[in-house]
Amino acid sequence: MIRALTVGMDTKTIVITGASGGIGAATAHRLGRDGHNLVLAARREAALATVAEGIAGDVLTVPTDVTRRADVERLRDRALERFGAVDVWINNAGRGLSVPVLELTDADIDDMITTNVKSALYGMQVIVPHFEERRRGHLINVSSFLARAPLAPVRSAYSAAKAALNSLTSNLRMELAQPYPQIHVSTVMPGMVQTDFATNAMGDGGVPVPPPAAASAAMGIQTADDVAEVIAALIERPRAEVYTNPTSPETARRWFDSLRAFEPL
Repeated sequence: MIRALTVGMDTKTIVITGASGGIGAATAHRLGRDGHNLVLAARREAALATVAEGIAGDVLTVPTDVTRRADVERLRDRALERFGAVDVWINNAGRGLSVPVLELTDADIDDMITTNVKSALYGMQVIVPHFEERRRGHLINVSSFLARAPLAPVRSAYSAAKAALNSLTSNLRMELAQPYPQIHVSTVMPGMVQTDFATNAMGDGGVPVPPPAAASAAMGIQTADDVAEVIAALIERPRAEVYTNPTSPETARRWFDSLRAFEPL
């Protein structure tokens, strides 16, 4: 790999799951430009290699199925073997589902919880003890604006899973705040992002679901690079929660303040 051109900055070792495409790949490229050491994880080994080839920096790729705890433990171990320590862990892997609430099956719910909640929980449980030993570190869980406002009802189970992830993340942050003030726990909530996420979402026979009109009108559509910039800034200046779209906080506040703004009562 070509070494990064950035000189004199605080180089960190950063693990990114779901790094073979979309937000994960864009974040890897963005952080690579800052000269960080990267550990990229995803199931698609060839796609991971392609992402790594375009990054200027020290990159380790680890084929990983984040729905398997043993795989996530191996990801941590490979990162520690290569770089000695991990500074930032980004739980980004996830998958969508396009099924109305009344048509959801047990298997649908199980899949959404496994891919969007348990996978991140495994990441939290394997890396936070390492952070505790070092008394510092940064855990970033990539959630969704849909965890806060139901602007896309067809994504109901996905939204519910991301809401559960938000709650787990907040509770972990509270657990660590007093004994480990230098361990940061952050939630990132993208809005509508132009990636292949919709195409890869389950349901509708694999046919992409167009962006909901309400969501598009409320926030507009971002690129994966836009989200990557927010994550890079978050690593430099940790915060508890961040929306990637500037209009998202206001949209969420309006929904909580008045359901009439979004739902017929």
